[in-house]
Amino acid sequence: MKCCLSVLALLALLSASTLSPAQQPSASADARLQIPAADDGLPGAGPIRRYDWFRKLWAERRAAWAQGVQQDQRAVVFLGDSITQGWGDKMGNSFPGMKVANRGISGDTTRGVLIRLKEDVIALNPAAVVLLIGTNDLEEGADPEVVNGNLKLILAELKLHDPKMPVVLCQVFPSSETKQRPAEKIRRINQLYAATVRGDAQVTLIETWPLFADERGNAKLGEFPDLLHPNEAGYAKWSAALRPILATLGLLENEPDNFQPEPGFVTLFNGHDLTGWGYRTNNFDGLTESSEGRYVARFGRLIVTTPPEGSRIQQIWTTREFPADFILRLEFRAGVDADSGIFIREPQLQCRDYLIAGPYKGLKQYKPQDWNQIEIIATNNVAFCTCNGEVLESAFKIPPTGPIGLEGDRGQMEYRRIRLKEFKP
Repeated sequence: MKCCLSVLALLALLSASTLSPAQQPSASADARLQIPAADDGLPGAGPIRRYDWFRKLWAERRAAWAQGVQQDQRAVVFLGDSITQGWGDKMGNSFPGMKVANRGISGDTTRGVLIRLKEDVIALNPAAVVLLIGTNDLEEGADPEVVNGNLKLILAELKLHDPKMPVVLCQVFPSSETKQRPAEKIRRINQLYAATVRGDAQVTLIETWPLFADERGNAKLGEFPDLLHPNEAGYAKWSAALRPILATLGLLENEPDNFQPEPGFVTLFNGHDLTGWGYRTNNFDGLTESSEGRYVARFGRLIVTTPPEGSRIQQIWTTREFPADFILRLEFRAGVDADSGIFIREPQLQCRDYLIAGPYKGLKQYKPQDWNQIEIIATNNVAFCTCNGEVLESAFKIPPTGPIGLEGDRGQMEYRRIRLKEFKP
């Protein structure tokens, strides 16, 4: 038997034991909710698991879900295998205020997900789908190209149901060769996934592989004790990576930011629209997003959205210049491995998911996928720049005058509470 099946079997038994009597499937459960006896005529390619424990788990979880289709309408559906199932029905209460539905089945494969997609997911008319799948295909010997082929079919079915429904695709997490999941094959799956969704504005790809991988590309014992399933710390990192994306999709953090700047500071971003900002040759006064949707104002956040192409350099600037000495303060939240920048009159201070993307990987106070404060003190054409009080640049040369700008390149970046105070040295 495969090396991790004992773990999955235990999860299956635990899951079955938590079903209430009303949720327990009858002996004559709907045949549509059972694993098909043979592959003939089934969509997709590659492995479908048919171990006895898996058949039982598959039938029990799907029968229970079938009874809750109406109550789970318009939920954000988390779809996957044991990693998703292990997060619990409420996803660890990681997304307060957001309706969620966990549709993970321990041991499932991409083909298994494809087969059960209609009843388990599409029937809920999801507000969005968060998808993590593919690791078990490797344990069963599937090639990365087969895994990616099934992903294409899953996405096609979701798009056919609703061409505007957001899909958040997570890269396959790192594991270990000892789990029949070597790093090079996981990398290959993630490369294929990225190529499949490149240019697709409906799908947001989150780089969850570098979030967890060690220097050899494997899972870390501190976050994956069995080198496959995350512990509490691992789930906390995953939820932190998802939260900014779900907020940008309008599913979280839909309350206004009532921040008031310190005395003497003026607000450069009003939190409601892009007034005072533009592309050098225009302005977006009164608009909530730029002409192509790359920059979005929403609930106090100036969002640089994830480019569908994977990477695209674009810059937005204040429509006024700042010739006097000043203190600039702002907060930023970087998606996993995101790359952006802050232009100080003209030169760019790198603003990124520093611990992964650099260049300031030694920061001790940086908070990944959370809000961090940048302070820039510009005096006599030199800027002193800090992040949460730690020095980024002590003598950053800048020209005598110019605007403030924000760049988008890779991943999602958010800025808020952008304010500036001019002073005389």
